Amino acid sequence: MTALPPPGTPARYVHDKAASSGSSFYYAFMFLPPPRREAITAFYAFCREVDDVVDEVHEPQVARTKLAWWRNQVAEAFAGRPAHPAMQALMPHAGTYGIEAGHLLAVIEGCETDLAQNRFLDFAALERYAHLVAGVVGEVACNIFGRTQTQTVAYAHRLGLAMQLTNIIRDVGEDARRGRIYLPIDELQRFDVKAHELLRREAPWGYSDRFTALMRFQAERAQRCYDEALALLPPEDRATQKPGLMMANIYRTLLGEIERAGFQVLHQRTSLTPLRKLWIAARTHVRGR
Repeated sequence: MTALPPPGTPARYVHDKAASSGSSFYYAFMFLPPPRREAITAFYAFCREVDDVVDEVHEPQVARTKLAWWRNQVAEAFAGRPAHPAMQALMPHAGTYGIEAGHLLAVIEGCETDLAQNRFLDFAALERYAHLVAGVVGEVACNIFGRTQTQTVAYAHRLGLAMQLTNIIRDVGEDARRGRIYLPIDELQRFDVKAHELLRREAPWGYSDRFTALMRFQAERAQRCYDEALALLPPEDRATQKPGLMMANIYRTLLGEIERAGFQVLHQRTSLTPLRKLWIAARTHVRGR
């Protein structure tokens, strides 16, 4: 077992941030060699910090001010003056793994979208949002994991989209209660599902045959995105991209659980146990797929 970084250091800060999140990403990081694990952990901590601004700050103007601070912090960090421990932990790896200020600013822009926009007209609009909050994250991650082929970037973006769609399916009820509906408006209309149905707070909540059909449509698209992503991954990079494959398998397993449960996502949040996530990651590490 790898020793923990010393308490009070930037490395320990980002480790604790990643570990406490309970995210599936953390289980994939465990199989990386130390330098790459340190880099992805720091990058993930940065993403969590920015995302937490939107999720935990209830006054939009305060959240915008905090995100502006993060934009300035990115500029300061790339000028050699990182102040936040997440940036202090990340910057030593930026040059090695091609992490650019533009990548970090894109993540901030994606999170800021949540402050200005809580509905998406169609899938094209949702896909643009996913590019910022998931595709760019996948691009940085694949570089840290060890990318040698240009096409691997396309794989990472498609995988990021698939995982973001899985998150949206899992969190439909939770997001709606926060005032956000990521399911495209034109698709809600196509399946005759009303926004107010997603907000019901008591049984039978907003479940219906119409809702199930809508969610089945969403899940089928997410599954196609996983297949498309895997088809894009060049054989030359398959070994180095194992952490991404671990995350894909964890998320696809989660999506399968949601499907088998009949898309009961309005009143509860489906999740996998830490032990199951670790088992999936370990199995992927051994099999390489």
